[in-house]
Amino acid sequence: MSAKLTVPSVRGELSEPSPNTVKKHVHPRSTPDWNNLKVIHRNTLPPRSHFFLYEDLDNNNPKDPWYNDTRQLLSGKWLFQFSKTPLEGATDFHSHDYEMLSNSPEWHKVDVPGMWQCQGFGKGPQYTNFDFPFPVNPPYVPIDDNECGRYVKEFQLDPKDKEKEYQLRLRFEGVDAAFTLWINDHEVGYSQGSRNPSEFNITPFVYYDTPNIISVEVYQRCDGSYIEDQDQWWLSGIFRDVWLHKFPKTHFEDIQILTNLDDDYKDATLHVEVKLNNASEVTLTLCDMDKNKIATKTKGGEGLLSFDLKIKDPQKWTAETPYLYDLWVTMPGCALRQNVGFRRTELIDGVWSVNGKPVKLRGVNRHEHHPDFGRAVPYDFLRQDLVLMKLNNVNAIRTSHYPNDPRLYDLADELGLWILDESDLECHGLFVVGGDGSKITSDNPDWEEAYVDRARQMVMRDFNHPSIILWSLGNESGYGRNHKAMYDFIKGVDTSRLVHYEADWNAESADIISRMYHSIDSMEQYAKDRDWEKPVVLCEYIHAMGNGPGAIKEYIELFYKYPRLMGGFVWEWANHGLRTKNKDGEEYFGYGGDFGDQPNDYNFVLDGLCFSTHKPTPGLDEYRKAIEPVQTVGLQEGDKVRIVNRYDFLTLDHLKCRWRIGADGKGHKWRNLDIPSDIQPHTEALLHINNIPTSLSPDSHLELEFYLPDRTKWSDPKHPVSTAQIPLLPPASLHRLHSLSPVPGHPPTVSLTNPNTLSITSPSGSSAWEFNLAIGALTSWKRPSSLDDILTTPLTIALHRAQTDNDRGCDFGRNWTDRRLHQAKSHLIQASWEQTPSGAAEVVVQSRIAPPVLGWALETTTTYRFAGEFVSIHVHAHPTGDLLPRAWGRLGLVAGIKGCDAGVRWHGRGPGESYRDSKESQQVGTYEAEAVGDLMTEYEFPQDNGNRTDVRWVEFVGRGGDASEEEEEEGDGEEGFIRIKGVEGGDGDGGVTVVGKKKRHRLLRARFGDGFEGASFQAHHYATEDFDECTHPYELHKRKREDTVVHLDWMHHGLGTGSCGPETLPKYTLRAELDYDVEIILD
Repeated sequence: MSAKLTVPSVRGELSEPSPNTVKKHVHPRSTPDWNNLKVIHRNTLPPRSHFFLYEDLDNNNPKDPWYNDTRQLLSGKWLFQFSKTPLEGATDFHSHDYEMLSNSPEWHKVDVPGMWQCQGFGKGPQYTNFDFPFPVNPPYVPIDDNECGRYVKEFQLDPKDKEKEYQLRLRFEGVDAAFTLWINDHEVGYSQGSRNPSEFNITPFVYYDTPNIISVEVYQRCDGSYIEDQDQWWLSGIFRDVWLHKFPKTHFEDIQILTNLDDDYKDATLHVEVKLNNASEVTLTLCDMDKNKIATKTKGGEGLLSFDLKIKDPQKWTAETPYLYDLWVTMPGCALRQNVGFRRTELIDGVWSVNGKPVKLRGVNRHEHHPDFGRAVPYDFLRQDLVLMKLNNVNAIRTSHYPNDPRLYDLADELGLWILDESDLECHGLFVVGGDGSKITSDNPDWEEAYVDRARQMVMRDFNHPSIILWSLGNESGYGRNHKAMYDFIKGVDTSRLVHYEADWNAESADIISRMYHSIDSMEQYAKDRDWEKPVVLCEYIHAMGNGPGAIKEYIELFYKYPRLMGGFVWEWANHGLRTKNKDGEEYFGYGGDFGDQPNDYNFVLDGLCFSTHKPTPGLDEYRKAIEPVQTVGLQEGDKVRIVNRYDFLTLDHLKCRWRIGADGKGHKWRNLDIPSDIQPHTEALLHINNIPTSLSPDSHLELEFYLPDRTKWSDPKHPVSTAQIPLLPPASLHRLHSLSPVPGHPPTVSLTNPNTLSITSPSGSSAWEFNLAIGALTSWKRPSSLDDILTTPLTIALHRAQTDNDRGCDFGRNWTDRRLHQAKSHLIQASWEQTPSGAAEVVVQSRIAPPVLGWALETTTTYRFAGEFVSIHVHAHPTGDLLPRAWGRLGLVAGIKGCDAGVRWHGRGPGESYRDSKESQQVGTYEAEAVGDLMTEYEFPQDNGNRTDVRWVEFVGRGGDASEEEEEEGDGEEGFIRIKGVEGGDGDGGVTVVGKKKRHRLLRARFGDGFEGASFQAHHYATEDFDECTHPYELHKRKREDTVVHLDWMHHGLGTGSCGPETLPKYTLRAELDYDVEIILD
């Protein structure tokens, strides 16, 4: 609100005492603005839409609005002084000469935009999810614990401009949390609302013949901090751009644009309202993207002018077809430009629709974050975010939980993204202090103007963006009369958009129903409700913390199955880690507590689809696959592929398709495939494939790729938007693999070298094993090619995996800890051996895998059969005892192996990591990692990682010596060792590359065959306990081993989203109460 001073500021004067009273000396002398609920803004201009003015159209360059005669960007280096409270330090700094301050050792140069904690000042960053980091006493924040940053900037005006009688406006796009402004020692005003702009008329205070000084005192906290309790770092400062606008004497004050489509969604009325400060004649001109003039209209008047332009069948704006028109608004000596996108949003029979068609939101929640600058995000980094979203099939952003940098909306208009624009409002921490949190602020009439101001600032700034299709009243603030007041204000200004607010459970002041982290079953119940008027959106779901999320596709399939479901927004786009160093100078990304911040919410700030550098995690790969716009249903009639067009507006005419047959170690050339024309959105079609080979190898797949043939604003040519892999033949069975193994010329040699050690040598002498009968484990495996024993630890059964964030956050992780799964070890009951009539050596071990303290166990009977050059291992597992864990983390074998310095090859899903409920993005193929370390996903909080699932075989390779027979078999007759990299796009060679001569040898190969869907392997230079016990990557690196810890798992527990949401689904749970029979072949 724009208002006169209603309460004395911290520097205000007290009334004179009466002659009969004793004069008291009070400090501070009055209630500071930042502790006064009645002062939200002082002397600010009314909020307006975001635009730049030009003197004429020739200067209207939308590509470079930063430098122009009518504006001056003041971002850059500013002088800065820090103090622990506003009452300390240079409180009269605004009265000092700039040169004197710049020469003072107490003043430093800092970057604006910037957060002072990220530039080495104050206590440092502090992270809480919702707890307030100060005593809760609304509306007051502690006076003595409120850091203060004082900023000073010098700027020069052109003396010639004095004659032009500009209105000079100083605009701060974002200051956290509140600030007072002086110009040349004149106090101009005060403002709060961190993520909203503040604009001041500074015309009376400036000089044209000498430099001007801007002085800004920024307060870390204010009464507004109680409703800015978002899940992010507490950071302070001038964190968005600062502009000096030069508005001509007669100028535009504001503009609002509505594009009203008719009921046929064909023709439109462009309704424009322009607010003038003086009377003038105004001309509107609408041009298309080729600068052809579409419509024009001129009108004279003063105050508010309204225009209606009839537009015949304009191109429609959607996130898939982001067509923008140019609107030029001119009058003598003043012009502005706005993008116009014609679209209409509404509910049709309760279904959320745009331009008359139902739309599904494939969205993400996005906080403003940069690993070095906090919320001061550079433009290139911001653009990179949105381009990456488009590349990964994301079509919507929720600006959690505040209006973003205004440039984000320009990019969304241009690139095509739906925006749920959210008010800068959250008071989650008030709900943990006792009593009814809603009564403190949300349902307290004293806070009404503070709430409505948040809605007003957002709507008035962002009104004209076609990308914004929903307004949001904020996040996690309970519900009360002030939300109703926000809703009423928005509807009084804008009836063209719907309003969202999740905490309004019954949607009394919202047009849609919103939920967070509901299970798939719960969402289906909403979808099946027969008496519904409002759609349902998941404003937060599939919590992407650490390794995960799992079970994404189940949600997506549900969205497309039921019209009521609008879709959802993943929590969240990126980790918020801040780059820092430990005492040894090792770099890492810090989270809560790493900066000495207390209280804190630890690593809950690392919960994104991208790492803190905003590079994709495996979770983003999986999300991209789940939401891809062309879904492949399957093969029918032998040569037809059924597909579904999941675009909301586009046919598939803009795509190309290619196909090939892939098999173990082989890839046919890509062939083009015609897509039938005019496949409408949300409909199915059949693709006809000619000449599918009739003679196929085991584990053959039909692979398809749908791609954009041409360059777009966000993609290179041949960018794939969807992929598919349809199985044609199953993998070879274990029975067949047994038959393929070399037939021994004579039996293996078996001897008992001591009472506890059984020695076995293969018929050819290429393998020598030692079996320790005292512990019931294979302890040695020597190969001539490696000379040394390749085993560094015994081969044992493993049940525990390092806990992921999603494990720790739900009952599975707690249950594993309570049931001491991580402490369970194998204890021998009995070991026996014999040489069978066929000559094979057979060792049978009965063991009991159990933890200390408790009575549960997994009783196992393991049969090792040494025949020819291989050993087959069969395990029967039976659980017993009370207090069993709910699930096993894994069921498999683990051993340390030495000499794996030439990489790992496998046939299964790849090239990236995959898990039981997070694997669709990784296609079955033959892959190679040139080093074991390449298999690791280094999460910023260590946890289980690097699993590859649906593995048929895996082999571990060492260097030195002659090539083995196995390499000659796998080499397809070539002289080089073959690496299968998978599809790389457009080269037509199946991704096969020769990478060297035969200088490598196989150490160990494991074959699962087709018997165990979900069979997996992991290979790391770290043990499970290393990932469990370390809390930062630099701690983990200190534990790096020379050998390789290999896990060969028949089954693996799913990931789920239990860090904040549903735990692993039952169908992906590795249930501990069941019996299991499993087998593997090692050679």
